[in-house]
Amino acid sequence: MPGLSEFHHDHEYFVKEIMITGAFGQVGKALSRLLSFKFNITKTDLIIPKAESGLILDVTNLMLCREVIDIVKPDVIVNLASKTDVDACEANTELAFSINVGGVKNLMSIFSGPIIHLSTDYVFNGDNGPYSEDDATDPINVYGFSKLASEKTVLNGHNNNLVIRTNVVYDYCVGTQASFLNWVVNSLREGKEISVVKDQWNNPTWTDSLAVVVKRAIDSGLTGIAHWGDGDWVSRFDFALKIANIFELDKKLIKPINTDELRQVAPRPLKGGLKTDYVQKALNLEPPPIEESLKAIKARSES
Repeated sequence: MPGLSEFHHDHEYFVKEIMITGAFGQVGKALSRLLSFKFNITKTDLIIPKAESGLILDVTNLMLCREVIDIVKPDVIVNLASKTDVDACEANTELAFSINVGGVKNLMSIFSGPIIHLSTDYVFNGDNGPYSEDDATDPINVYGFSKLASEKTVLNGHNNNLVIRTNVVYDYCVGTQASFLNWVVNSLREGKEISVVKDQWNNPTWTDSLAVVVKRAIDSGLTGIAHWGDGDWVSRFDFALKIANIFELDKKLIKPINTDELRQVAPRPLKGGLKTDYVQKALNLEPPPIEESLKAIKARSES
C-alpha cells in the first residue's frame, strides 16, 4: 500500500500558500471554500468568472506557468486542470494528452514542491471494480490512458507528490461544468424524460467529501496514490433514482438503458469505483452515504 509520510512533523504549519489550477470547476469551488479557512489560496483557471478573483492560467503554456508560479510562490499545488470530456478526448488524443499530461509536466518543470493531482477510476478497465490502490491499471479509452500517463508523470517526479483517484464527482453547482447531478435535477425539474445507464457502477463522490480528503492530505503530507468516493457502490440508474428521491422529483421520468445503446465515441468501464479503506485509515475519515451527501447539497441549494 502507498505510505504516509510528512514533510516534517509540523507540516500543517509549514504549508501556507496553496495554488489551485482549474479552480473554478465544481471541485475547485468546494476545495477553495474549505481550504480558505486555514490557508492562503490562489485560484487559477483558463477563464476567471465575473465577480471572482484569480489568475488566468493555461497549464499547457510553459511560459505562463512559470510566470504564475513565480508570482504565487506556492508551498503546494493542487492540480485540478484536466480535459475530462471522455468522448472529446477519444476524438482528439493530442489535445487530451497535451492538457492532462503536458500540463502537469509544465508545472513540475518549474515547481519542485509537493503536487496533489486529481485522477480517475478510468485508469482501470471496469471488469471487476471497485478497485484498490494496488490493483493493476488497464485503461480502455484515451481519457483513461492520458490520466494514467499523468499519474506516472506526477509520481516519477519526486516522493512528495500525491495522486488522488476519484469517480463520478458531483455537486449541484451553478456556473460550472455540468455534473451528473446537475443534469438529472435540471432535466427532471423541466419534466424531461432521461435515459440513464443501468450497467455502469461506481461510488460517486461529493465534492465536499473530496475537499476534506485533500485538506487532510495537505495537513498530513500524504503521498503516493489514494482512492476516494462516497460510501455506496451503485449503478448510474440507481444513483439517478436516489437523486430524484432526495430532490423530490418524478422518478418515472428516469428510464434504464444499457451503455451500448448510447453509441458513445469512447468505451466506458462498466464495473468501476474505488475502495477507500486505505484513506479511511490514513486520514481517519469515513466516506459519507450518498443520501446524506444529497440531503446536504439540497439543503445548501435552497438556503
